[in-house]
Amino acid sequence: MGLKKMKRCAVFLDRDGTIIEEVGYLKDVSGLRVLPQAAAAIRLLNEKGLLVILATNQSGIARGYFTEEDLEEIHQRLRDELASEGAFMDAIYYCPHSPEEKDERHKGVCDCRKPSPRMLEQAALDFGLELQSCYVVGDKLSDIELGAATGCKTVLVLTGYGEEIMREMHESDVRADHIAEDLASAVDWILSDVPSVGEE
Repeated sequence: MGLKKMKRCAVFLDRDGTIIEEVGYLKDVSGLRVLPQAAAAIRLLNEKGLLVILATNQSGIARGYFTEEDLEEIHQRLRDELASEGAFMDAIYYCPHSPEEKDERHKGVCDCRKPSPRMLEQAALDFGLELQSCYVVGDKLSDIELGAATGCKTVLVLTGYGEEIMREMHESDVRADHIAEDLASAVDWILSDVPSVGEE
């Protein structure tokens, strides 16, 4: 018996500041650094049968800082680094748009940039998910707002911009369901919160 017999549950992860170091706009693979214990945390989710899905805003594409091909190379390196520690992501969704930049390829207001629920709604269709049974983990207010918009439980990690965002939350109506030191601590809380098989 195990979590694999449950309804499908996904953990949606932000990228920068949650899985990898926050460096502003990551333009190429040379700047990619996986945060300590992040791969082990993702591996634990894999072993417990939870889907791990990356959902990330990448407005650097619209701003001209890097291309979609660059982004794919970065994400392949991330997959490779996780795989070297026995971990994997089940899918990657990203928004290439920017609210400021309106280039020919990414012009206009999009409906996929977090905290818009579009990426999670697409994942729910692709994987047969009930979003109310899922989790969103990130270091930004948009991640917590995204969870609230989709009915997911939310975890704010204090890596990346997390500590700054925690202070901002005190001045807003947005609240995370849990605050964790890092992704490993977030995963520990998620696994303690996921209903057991007998509660399906």
